[in-house]
Amino acid sequence: MEGDALDKPEDAASVCDFDPITGSIPATKVELTVDMHIYKYRDFLFGRTEVIDNTLNPDFVRKYILDYFFEEKQNLRFDMYDVDSKSPDLSKHDFLGQVFCTLGEVVGSPASRLEKPLGWLFSLNTMRIQTCVGGADGGVPLLRSLKCQLLSEFFSFLAPSQDFATMQFCANKLDKKDFFGKSDPFMVFYRSNEDGTFTICHKTEVVKNTLNPVWQSFTIPVRGLCNGDYDRTIKVEVYDWDRDGSHDFIGEFTTSYRELARGQSQFNIYEVVNPKKKMKKKKYANSGTVSVSYGRLTSDLTGNPSQSTSLHYMNPYQMNAYAMALKAVGEIIQDYDSDKMFPALGFGAKLPPDGRVFHEFPLNGNIENPYCNGIEGILEAYHQSLKTVQLYGPTNFAPVVNHVARYAAAVQDGSQYFVLLIITDGVISDMAQTKEAIVNAAKLPMSIIIVGVGQAEFDAMVELDGDDIRISSRGKLAERDIVQFVPFRDYMDRTGNHVLSMARLAKDVLAEIPDQFISYMKSRGIKPNPAPPPYTPAGHTHHTQI
Repeated sequence: MEGDALDKPEDAASVCDFDPITGSIPATKVELTVDMHIYKYRDFLFGRTEVIDNTLNPDFVRKYILDYFFEEKQNLRFDMYDVDSKSPDLSKHDFLGQVFCTLGEVVGSPASRLEKPLGWLFSLNTMRIQTCVGGADGGVPLLRSLKCQLLSEFFSFLAPSQDFATMQFCANKLDKKDFFGKSDPFMVFYRSNEDGTFTICHKTEVVKNTLNPVWQSFTIPVRGLCNGDYDRTIKVEVYDWDRDGSHDFIGEFTTSYRELARGQSQFNIYEVVNPKKKMKKKKYANSGTVSVSYGRLTSDLTGNPSQSTSLHYMNPYQMNAYAMALKAVGEIIQDYDSDKMFPALGFGAKLPPDGRVFHEFPLNGNIENPYCNGIEGILEAYHQSLKTVQLYGPTNFAPVVNHVARYAAAVQDGSQYFVLLIITDGVISDMAQTKEAIVNAAKLPMSIIIVGVGQAEFDAMVELDGDDIRISSRGKLAERDIVQFVPFRDYMDRTGNHVLSMARLAKDVLAEIPDQFISYMKSRGIKPNPAPPPYTPAGHTHHTQI
């Protein structure tokens, strides 16, 4: 994508029949302005075409080169004028109309030719806009194939019983790790996964210079702590904090949410054990104890969309985090789909009438035709589904990854490229299966975008991203890096300017898609399509330029 640019010849047809004042055939002129209003709060003039005298069907020759950024929404405005004098001041000429579009619409149109009605005075007139997409070597880059791609949108729903646990812990007689003082202890909580691994879900603050710390109380979603399984193992590690980051391991213990929910009791006193010390020292008992000093459960605060605390809350005056993430990313990438019809699926919900749990269900309720008309259609289906389904766990990613992979496997000739957008609160129940699905999908023409919403820990999503360590399954590395993850909270504008924050989100999320797309095409030896022939209007041979 680096170095790509757009040559844009503009041509207009049927501007108007006559000058309503003088009765003469007008000269015409197009003023091209590029409006990046997401990042700038005013338009700026990019350039003007030549003037063509006395014609109803001007065919402009002058070209413009625009830097094209896949991950940004580049808004364009074309103003057309009847030029009656040599004055460069357009206010002295007759304004005929204007056309609005995005650069993505032009590139994504068949043969990169976009035709739109010329609005304002003459609503039935049209303007054609054509682009020639060129790479550094003068050829046509692989991006042209994107115009036929299919965009799939998916959502991860919260479980219905999104309970919150508020807990407080204290410790007694922890090991002394600092030579000149006592320890500076803190605790790290891990949730166990289906494959036997552990994912960090909470970290306490550091309590300085004590072997008997009392940590502050904290609140955490029960689903984030144990994925709704009250008997699932929770591992807790205790460390002595060091300034250089090389924290000293004191010991660990395991428990479950069912045990922690008992609160302060004799059953909630845990021995902190260092396995290495236990193996070396026969008389070793423990490295201290940790006990629950307070525990409380608050039920169903965030799972119910009717509650204002829910991530799915339908505020009549403001979009929720799921909707904002969809709109920010979807509005950028929808320009590259030819018919703007997108399948939208939800996963993790009980569906009427029998209340069965589904991990692949159409948001619009139509199993035979899950397609929605544009991003607005997806948002409408999403809001309607919240009124009919009961959000429910577990959260399984693998089914939807495999769902898109089946489509991608059927079209591997370079004519289509699939993008799966997953919007999630970060909890995943089938990590091992999802890794395997992603490794298999890396061989196919598809990418996966994960947007995390809410305040949960997203360690599992970072692992799936694979930027630092390429994702693998059963000893097999993914052929390509096809996953991009960003936490939505990092893009929230503190001033409440959601337009600006959503633009930053879309830019960062989509930045890797072109490289992922090209890496697939190159790995399969797929060459770009030849450039379409120049557009020549019927009956047009030559125009005099001034």
